[in-house]
Amino acid sequence: MRTNTKFPTTLGFLAAVSLGLLQAQTTTTPPYVPGVTYQTANPAYPARNPFYFEGKVDWDLLKITTPSNAWEFAQRGIHYQDDLEDTSSAMADYTTAISMNDLGNGSCQLITSAALASQGTNLNPPPCMFTVRLRLAYLQRTTNPTAAISLFQEVLQIDPMRLGVNELIGETYQAMGEATTDPVAKTSALQKAVAAFKAELALSPVTPLATQLTGDQANNAHVHWSLSEVYTDMGDSADAASELGLYLQATKWHSDTYPWRINLANKRLGN
Repeated sequence: MRTNTKFPTTLGFLAAVSLGLLQAQTTTTPPYVPGVTYQTANPAYPARNPFYFEGKVDWDLLKITTPSNAWEFAQRGIHYQDDLEDTSSAMADYTTAISMNDLGNGSCQLITSAALASQGTNLNPPPCMFTVRLRLAYLQRTTNPTAAISLFQEVLQIDPMRLGVNELIGETYQAMGEATTDPVAKTSALQKAVAAFKAELALSPVTPLATQLTGDQANNAHVHWSLSEVYTDMGDSADAASELGLYLQATKWHSDTYPWRINLANKRLGN
């Protein structure tokens, strides 16, 4: 007959649970306060220094009177921007958040390897946040484009593979080139726009396998359209036409947010 070797262990477990329940009944504990009691009362809870959760949390649910760290300032800034449409206050909070989570002064760090990421809550200083930089940069594109580009570039330091950031840099340079009357500054800005747009395309290339499986021969219609516009501003009609061709190849499968541009592209190419 086989002996049940798990039985003594089970008895020990039940005894431990019973002892724990007895202790809980005889010990007076303060009332549970969500977001407060658990962190301060639980000795097993690690000292807080986690990867920041960068998504939006409903500000009213956070029950924060005054922000005290970078994440809380970022959350209040998102609340100002999205819920109250108070852009000035949002930008002020984003700026404060970045000053407390700064690549330059060492108050945050880049996570560049799995070994660093595996440290989890022991990371000190905490990881650099990209959302707050993206939001502030987006709001500064027209009023302070140089600062916006600098913030976008910090986002790429934090997450070099993040799609859309190089495109935003390209659009900002493109606007700078169109706004200036200095021909040298215009050429420089447009060349930088081209480089940024090409960097965006390089992050999601069309491979032979992708073409074989999907029929796609081009990707990212919006970027190809923007490149055609930049090349037109630079007087490069050949490259402008080439980008329009790629734009039409991309929209063949994915259309465009602005479908009127498809007809315009065909008209410009004489199709």
